[in-house]
Amino acid sequence: MTSLTLDVRPGPATSAPMDQNVTKPGPKVAIVLMNLGGPDRPESVYPFLLNLFLDPAILRVPFFIRPLLARIIATARKKPASENYRILGGKSPLLELTIEQAQALEAALPDVNARCFIAMRYWHPFSEEAAADVKAWDPDEVILLPLYPQHSTTTTGSSFTAWREAAAAAGLVKPTRSICCYHSDTGFIADEAQAVRKAITDARAQLDPAISLRVLFSAHGLPESIIKAGDPYQQQVERTVAAVLRHLAMPELDSVICYQSRATPQKWIGPSTEDEIERAGHEKVALLVVPIAFVSEHSETLVELDVEYRELADEAGVPGYFRAPAQNSSPGFIKALADLVRRSLTRDHGLCSFAGPRTCYKPHTDCPHARAGAEAPSGPTPAETKPIEIARAA
Repeated sequence: MTSLTLDVRPGPATSAPMDQNVTKPGPKVAIVLMNLGGPDRPESVYPFLLNLFLDPAILRVPFFIRPLLARIIATARKKPASENYRILGGKSPLLELTIEQAQALEAALPDVNARCFIAMRYWHPFSEEAAADVKAWDPDEVILLPLYPQHSTTTTGSSFTAWREAAAAAGLVKPTRSICCYHSDTGFIADEAQAVRKAITDARAQLDPAISLRVLFSAHGLPESIIKAGDPYQQQVERTVAAVLRHLAMPELDSVICYQSRATPQKWIGPSTEDEIERAGHEKVALLVVPIAFVSEHSETLVELDVEYRELADEAGVPGYFRAPAQNSSPGFIKALADLVRRSLTRDHGLCSFAGPRTCYKPHTDCPHARAGAEAPSGPTPAETKPIEIARAA
């Protein structure tokens, strides 16, 4: 297996509570919502971190070095991570928020005999727990729906691998559809753009009209080496932002794509959110931070963005610091997920993007469709597949 579980106590239930008196017609569809997970108590912080860094998709070193190096990194990060979760009451809110999303998604699918299950990657409920519960429910088919809009080998790819292993170990053999990404899905983009527009309006109402406002679309970063190896994540983040900006239709908007949460000494993709905050301080520009790759609030939004980066902004002299919320269970986002489920049910069993076939261009060899041998769509020239230049207002 690709993760080590140090806490063997029973995990929480993996399925969203349902009204057992309601029986829907049609084939039974198990929808598996996938996310990273998070510690559920202070004692869980270290094993959660250890599971994270034992994942070969995260720590890409020879297998015989990984256990030792994972323990070193997890030990080094335990104290600051524990402090972050202390701010949040001693645990991550991610599981509770995912349960709410699962319940809302079931309610948004009155026409589908569906039950939602939750499979977290690095803490309870793990894929093994979810696979056992799915098998017990005995669905006719399974839909894997990651709560990562943009595909990366470090998130969706790792979760898919964990699920395959868990399903095999549980003896769960069912037709399965895997939704690999929805970075530019119309419903997802419309809901995100609506939240950004409201956040811009609210920020402007609190600012002196003479102060400029810049929008930072902040996504979790990755080592540059992973992107160069063919991971499509950065390009999909850029496509998400481009789609949001088109939907906003605000050509005068000053915006930047940046990346947060650097965790290793390697060179990471940039610019970093910290550097953009420092630049805004020098230029005396107010900031609205939009967590563009996170659909649920967790430590990287509630602590890193709301506490640590706000303090950095104050120290840098940023004249205003605002943050747009993650989507959580917003009706527009849940409707977008429901529409993704419905569309996937009209397609052949197997892998699909929000648009059906492969959406990643030829250089992205770590796209799961590329690994499956799917032909790349016609797209930009090789020069256009390089990281985009950040557009800044004059």
